[in-house]
Amino acid sequence: MSRVGLIGLMVLFTASLVAQIAKPVRFTEEIFDFGNIIEEDGPVTHAFSLTNSSDKPVMILSVKPSCGCTTPEWSKEPILPGKTGMVKAQYDPKGRPGYFHKSLTVTTDYDGQPITLYIKGQVVSRNVSSTSSEYQAVSGMLRFRSLSVNLGKVFRKDEFTQRNVDFVNAGDKTITYLDKFDAPAHIRVEVVPKTIQPGQRGEIRMGYNGLKKGLYGFHQDKITLYTDDETQPAKSFTVYATLEDYFVPLSAKELANAPQLYITELNVDVGNIRFKQSAVKEIVFTNVGKSVLEIRNIQGNCSCLEAVVDKENLKPGESGTIKITFTPEDRKGTQTKAVTVYSNDPQNPVQRIMVAGYAE
Repeated sequence: MSRVGLIGLMVLFTASLVAQIAKPVRFTEEIFDFGNIIEEDGPVTHAFSLTNSSDKPVMILSVKPSCGCTTPEWSKEPILPGKTGMVKAQYDPKGRPGYFHKSLTVTTDYDGQPITLYIKGQVVSRNVSSTSSEYQAVSGMLRFRSLSVNLGKVFRKDEFTQRNVDFVNAGDKTITYLDKFDAPAHIRVEVVPKTIQPGQRGEIRMGYNGLKKGLYGFHQDKITLYTDDETQPAKSFTVYATLEDYFVPLSAKELANAPQLYITELNVDVGNIRFKQSAVKEIVFTNVGKSVLEIRNIQGNCSCLEAVVDKENLKPGESGTIKITFTPEDRKGTQTKAVTVYSNDPQNPVQRIMVAGYAE
């Protein structure tokens, strides 16, 4: 390739990358917390506002909730430049006590790249005592807000991300933590106080070391604490975390010389897939930065999805291929999955490729 052609290609990639990072079509918020909602009061609704800062009308093509408990509505007319549209999320708490965290995947005709919105909150009932309402997860004589702990994003650093879990002794006897727990090496646990009187509240102080976990992406672990609670001595919890690399703040000069990952397609439609067959798609990715790009991990969010790269280290200007194999197995109908790519691009270290198809 000639020098002029190479420069033209790099300019094209850089312009595409800027468009990829910038968000001319964006929501003013992507997460909304309802707080405590009363189950008997019925569904609750929140409206997310979408601003079109581009130079062309934009339409919302679809909004797909992660659960049947969430009903979406959205602006059906084109959103003109400089104007706003909306996506409403209605959550039905009936029969769903405790914590919830749901998502809605929004697709527009601007670039087809999905935007994920989240709603969360705590469903309580007015028909029980205040303690029971606040702490609805029961483990023997102890009550917790939930028996699962979501740490959210945890960086792969040699330090412990801290999360405290409070609880109450709802029984009529003193309960003592026996200073014994089962947990993987990257999780540490402390209970304060170790002896909890009837009606007293306590706290589990949990630490999670992302570097010791040694993985990328979404993972779960089980931990068990042991007490002298006669009704249920062992208290088990599920701990969730999403692991990503940590990057120290860089100067403008350092950022200008950093690697940059550009993926040519972030939305892939593999079409119809016959029973017990697979669909294969290859996507080109390029290092449009000025230092070596490392692909540190790539993973699908389903056992039905395999993703591999032909190169893990790319020099500036060099390209590689991501090969995605989608095997629906026993799944039927429309399928939407994701492949996540982790790299040493400090500005965009985590990128997702959405994979859609129809399993016959």
